[in-house]
Amino acid sequence: MTEELWEMNGYEYSIPQQEFPSWDDDLASEDNITLIFQVNGKVRDKIEVSIEIEESEAQALALASPKVQSHIEGKSIAKTVYVPGRLVNVVVS
Repeated sequence: MTEELWEMNGYEYSIPQQEFPSWDDDLASEDNITLIFQVNGKVRDKIEVSIEIEESEAQALALASPKVQSHIEGKSIAKTVYVPGRLVNVVVS
């Protein structure tokens, strides 16, 4: 059945006669990551960003997020913790 589908898709040679795919680092690398925003260690938001995002940009995005803002409203920010490529944690008191 697989051979018939292969032939119907226009391939000339049988599946076992095809060359094995080669590895391509460019296809395997990711350009974007999911950055997690936390408030006091609890996940409040997630966004897709470039893998090359700077710490200052990540913190600014976290503080601009409406979901984060609703949890820090009226509280003072003690510090922000940035883990590159993973998360921004806003610690409030």
